[in-house]
Amino acid sequence: MFLLASKLGNSEALVVKKSITKPEDLIGKRIAVPFISTTHYSLLSALKHWGIKPGQVQIINLQPPAIIAAWQRGDIDGAYVWAPAVNELEKEGKVLTDSSQVGEWGAPTLDVWVVRKDFAEQHPEIVKAFAKSAIDAQQPYIANPEAWLKQPDNISKLARLSGVPEADVPGLVKGNTYLTAAEQAQALNGPVNQAIVDTGALPERAGQSACGGNRLSSVRY
Repeated sequence: MFLLASKLGNSEALVVKKSITKPEDLIGKRIAVPFISTTHYSLLSALKHWGIKPGQVQIINLQPPAIIAAWQRGDIDGAYVWAPAVNELEKEGKVLTDSSQVGEWGAPTLDVWVVRKDFAEQHPEIVKAFAKSAIDAQQPYIANPEAWLKQPDNISKLARLSGVPEADVPGLVKGNTYLTAAEQAQALNGPVNQAIVDTGALPERAGQSACGGNRLSSVRY
């Protein structure tokens, strides 16, 4: 890992039925999440913060399109997911927490760029040029977010790349934090490294939960 693309915020959220008003109400409910994803990590971290064991919640493995369908049918009580699925759930549900808040609880999630060690050693100039290009591309938004979002070309490009409707792109972009070169250096030499290690341990955590009798299930629709 050599570059942080973004620090995730409210672009990923746990959306639940409006009848669920507090974390304790999740006990016994069916909550969907794509397994071994950033939102899976955030969901488990949120439950830990609230003092709720994963086995007290029926956690269901669904991909975003299936989450939308299951939500519309009333088959699930909530889901921790990203755009555009999260936008669909928010139309009739409520946000119980999001990745910005979970990050403040000590479990941040990040979009990162990773390069093979041997490639980086053989072609350091390419890695440096890519990092500079990526950071430079974000600077106009960092300098003036509102002005950048008012440019139709910026919105249409991101809509094509992400598959998110153009109307939802501003919310998606503003839901994450983007770092300057100085902030990148500070973050990469700080607690971000531990957060990445913790996120990488998710398959083991999920496996231990399943072996411990917790109600983790995989469902296909």
